[in-house]
Amino acid sequence: MVKKLVAIILALALLFQLPACNASKKTRYEAQFLQLFDTMTQIVGYTETKDDFTALSKLVYDNLKVYHQLYDIYDNYPGINNMKTINDNAGKKPVKVDKKIIDLLLFATKESDAEEPVFNIALGSVLTIWHKYREAGISDPDSAALPPMADLKAAMQHTDIRKVIIDEKASTVYLEDSKMSLDVGAVAKGYATEQVAQIAIAHGYNSALLSVGGNVRAIGDKGVNNEQWNVGIQNPDLGSSEKSLCTVNLTNESVVTSGIYERYYTVNGKTYHHIIDPKTLMPSTYFKAVTIITQNSGMADALSTIVFNMPFEQGLAYIRSLPNTEALWVLPNNEIKYSDHFQKYIKK
Repeated sequence: MVKKLVAIILALALLFQLPACNASKKTRYEAQFLQLFDTMTQIVGYTETKDDFTALSKLVYDNLKVYHQLYDIYDNYPGINNMKTINDNAGKKPVKVDKKIIDLLLFATKESDAEEPVFNIALGSVLTIWHKYREAGISDPDSAALPPMADLKAAMQHTDIRKVIIDEKASTVYLEDSKMSLDVGAVAKGYATEQVAQIAIAHGYNSALLSVGGNVRAIGDKGVNNEQWNVGIQNPDLGSSEKSLCTVNLTNESVVTSGIYERYYTVNGKTYHHIIDPKTLMPSTYFKAVTIITQNSGMADALSTIVFNMPFEQGLAYIRSLPNTEALWVLPNNEIKYSDHFQKYIKK
């Protein structure tokens, strides 16, 4: 499988090879693959040789695959204790896991507030119900229905983040509540993207753009005359002729957008998206989309959900409290609001 993948990447590298006129004689390559995190991963890089880019692509794929399998809540993998293993053993026993799981959970639980939840990786029992109804509604639109609120409220009784017991020394995770389950979908792709970017940097790559399902991480600049990377921000109005709201310039930064257009279904003519507000147990209604720019892709991913579930003034205050972090909001009436310095990133 790996050899086959490398061949595919190599073919794509050749297909997308473009000249770059600069002193270092670097060439621009692109590659993509579909297997991981149930989404498309795209890699753009400027390297001295085709072999250098192929090595970068394989490095990204190999490491991203590790994170994909560890953070998967749906599938088992031989010899691997992953998020699904933890959920399967809720209320039964602690599960010994890879440090990459421990690190993600420690990162994510710091952003979870048991008293005023806007982000909670222990919301799995609620999100599972929404996932079931959404998938059924997509498969059979005529029979699409909303989850009963009584079921959602009952599930919400099993989402206390304080019952996620992490033992760093033993490298174990235990869910004290037998009906609890973890869902790291709001942070896993961004966190994994950041870790893989750091691995690429440690291997000497200094000019690449990684996009894992829209979680974009710029490594350095384009390697051509100090040009920044250009990333378009998705317009949440899919019917608009303007596909992007704007284009932002990045160097060593991440950009992540959460929006109502990503995963949704329709019930009685009304659209219901996948970002669930823990306060209402319904899809959040504050915004159509929220875009975050900050260096760490894991933080950008988490923040895009956190801020999506906050009223604008509260979200703006929170963004202002964070260093080197900016946000863009698209309101339900399509009005666009920016944090104090977001517009400095917009390509003129």
